[in-house]
Amino acid sequence: MNAQSAVETTTASVKPGSSKASSRLVYRHTLPIRIMHWINVIALTLMLFSGLQIFNAHPNLYWGNRSDQGKEWLSLGAQEDAAGNLVGITRIGQHQVTTTGVLGVSKGSDGTPVARGFPSWLTVPSAGWLAMGRRWHFFFAWVFVLNGLCYIGYSLARKHLQRDMWPTRADWRGIGRSILDHIRFKHPHGAEALRYNILQRLAYLCVIFVFGIGIVLMGVAMSPRMDAVLSPLVEAVGGRQSARSIHFIIAWAFVAFVVIHLFEVLVSGVFNQLRGMITGYYKVDSVKPEPAMPVAAVPETLVPAELAPGRTVTAQTPIVEDPRHE
Repeated sequence: MNAQSAVETTTASVKPGSSKASSRLVYRHTLPIRIMHWINVIALTLMLFSGLQIFNAHPNLYWGNRSDQGKEWLSLGAQEDAAGNLVGITRIGQHQVTTTGVLGVSKGSDGTPVARGFPSWLTVPSAGWLAMGRRWHFFFAWVFVLNGLCYIGYSLARKHLQRDMWPTRADWRGIGRSILDHIRFKHPHGAEALRYNILQRLAYLCVIFVFGIGIVLMGVAMSPRMDAVLSPLVEAVGGRQSARSIHFIIAWAFVAFVVIHLFEVLVSGVFNQLRGMITGYYKVDSVKPEPAMPVAAVPETLVPAELAPGRTVTAQTPIVEDPRHE
């Protein structure tokens, strides 16, 4: 067998530019991360619903230290129309909109309209048990705080925070492309799907260090018992009523983050994402390149020594791979 025929035999079964697609499971989320994630899901959900029950006791928000009537920047109220029917009214500043059935007025346990800020199906542990709602809220607030401290400590110790969440210079340079990819619902595949993009990193950092810390501080600042300890913070935000307003705003910022997060889970593969956060294993697509360099037309003077006349070509003979598949 001469060199030319050896080359032709070696490349005959190779399709130029072909690649074999496959998938593999990668252990992406460690057990402590998964446990803390689901604890947060439970704590935040019950904090929100119990917090809405507390809010219903006085469904108005103000800025400053005082809660004077007529000075509300947000109000969920009720009034009677000309026929004597209750109508739910939501006021934001000087603007108002009718929200009967959802905000201001909703159906009671017997089906009749009742004046209530948020409907009873959004409040726990019951429709109007303020004292127990406060207990639930404070209990799960402590769960949230302790779980958050454990998460930050674990992430720092394992360098998860520094390695996976802190943006790099390359991340900042690619922020425009990341925004366009999200607008087009274009999501990464393969090994690229295992790392957070710049928008994810910024979102998680904001949730942890702005929303998380902010909502806890504003919640504590609302307590009269903390005047001696956190009076500078209360004064910095403008007063106890301002702290309550900021607490309310951050709570709904959490809700907005969760809605976007769930949407991204749905469009990027809900089963794969749930498996990753339940079992830790995440499936990624991997492309295994096959030899793709046809060398049959290479001049004989450039044929490698392995293919020179008198040499036997075996299955172990290395073939140059297309550098585009690196």
